[in-house]
Amino acid sequence: MIIAKKQEIESLMAFGFSSTNPQIVGNDYLVMGTIDRKDWQANNQDSVPPSEIIKRMFIFQDEWNFEVIPAGWYLSEST
Repeated sequence: MIIAKKQEIESLMAFGFSSTNPQIVGNDYLVMGTIDRKDWQANNQDSVPPSEIIKRMFIFQDEWNFEVIPAGWYLSEST
């Protein structure tokens, strides 16, 4: 399981793309999965075609959204 906050992903993307591809910063995106570190490094160095990266990707099976509820006393919803 991989857990990441949307803000963390977006700040990494903004940092990574601000110099190489700034026009995509701030646009909608889809996180599809992960790749092995060696494949990521090869993509950064050799420009592996996107179709090959997708073949090597571990696609996420599910997306879960968590809502943080601050600690404290709350009224029961069953009353």
